[in-house]
Amino acid sequence: MTLALRGSVAVVGAGQTPYYKRGESPRSTKALVLEALIEAARDAGIDPREIDGFASWGDDPSEGTHVATTLGVHELRWSSLAWGGGGGGQVPAILQAAAAIATGQASCVAVYRGMNQAEEGRMPYAKGHFPHHYAAHGILTPVQVCAMRTQRMLEHDKVPASALEALALAGYHHAQTNPRAVAYGRPLDAETYRASRLIAEPLRLYDCSRENDGAGAIILTSAERARHSRGKPAWILGGVQGFVRGWGELTENQDPYTSAGLVPPMVERMWRESGLTPSDVDVTQVYENFTGPAVASLIDVGLVPPGPAAGDVMTVQNLTLPGGRLPVNTAGGNLADGFVHGIGVVLEAVRQIRGDSPNPVPNAKVSLLLGGPGAPQVGAVLFGSDTAL
Repeated sequence: MTLALRGSVAVVGAGQTPYYKRGESPRSTKALVLEALIEAARDAGIDPREIDGFASWGDDPSEGTHVATTLGVHELRWSSLAWGGGGGGQVPAILQAAAAIATGQASCVAVYRGMNQAEEGRMPYAKGHFPHHYAAHGILTPVQVCAMRTQRMLEHDKVPASALEALALAGYHHAQTNPRAVAYGRPLDAETYRASRLIAEPLRLYDCSRENDGAGAIILTSAERARHSRGKPAWILGGVQGFVRGWGELTENQDPYTSAGLVPPMVERMWRESGLTPSDVDVTQVYENFTGPAVASLIDVGLVPPGPAAGDVMTVQNLTLPGGRLPVNTAGGNLADGFVHGIGVVLEAVRQIRGDSPNPVPNAKVSLLLGGPGAPQVGAVLFGSDTAL
């Protein structure tokens, strides 16, 4: 017997702290997480002590057991940390929470991510993801790995560099109407983008995500409880996580090398089990640690065609609101909104369905979240409104 997630679990609350420059948060990681959790519970109209499960990713140091104790939860029934790197564990954490609820292991699970880099430094999880075969060749950071795959995508697959530029400019465009965004009031134009320094060819400064302190959280509940919640539910319609043979972090000969990791078996399963197609997606949030892998993930799931034709779809006009046919990263994304291992794009994916996005897509029924492109494991999850069920 297979338990389907579609319509059995929904997000009913969302909360976040302000973004701070890395290392400059006035509060500890745990305090940031607690602030986001309490705001999410208030948004859902529940007592924080009713939360009975916690899930996070990226080696978040705020363990669910410690958070539960501080909140004074009545009973802890689920506590997990998803593996897979900074963005690679993002979708798995959501799907772990959903699976816990769908199987009766918990009834109200919070998914969160918090960071104060003055406490724990930057990306402690990365210690095991760059072993000797990388270091011996001078590959020590995520941008270098993603740059190699992006260069191959441009040279071999013939995806035009304009696709990367359009994604970056779209994020900054949306950030100008999002007061929470770090880039609010700091627009980016094509000339400035092209003049920015190379970080790892072909990725430039504005192709790279920000690094911020802060925290965010969403609260998931069962279908029965969601229908009686204060907020509008964002239903989980389907999702996938993981990788297939030939993909992983310990080798640079993945097939296909230019994929973001959302390879056909995974993508086909997501569309089949959700009962949806790419044409049903109204809005997309993509984890763009760097623009190259983000473009690759849009190609992987069928929203953007491969090769030179990608440039015809990946234009600023088409990716932005109002009017774009493929609105992407509508709060600014990791590039322009803020970056705490992708919790911001999680929040925006949910807010598009719940109607409180800073740049809402009119009558959005299906919202797609793409997580961790280029990471050891990747994922995608579909959120939907009542009418999408």
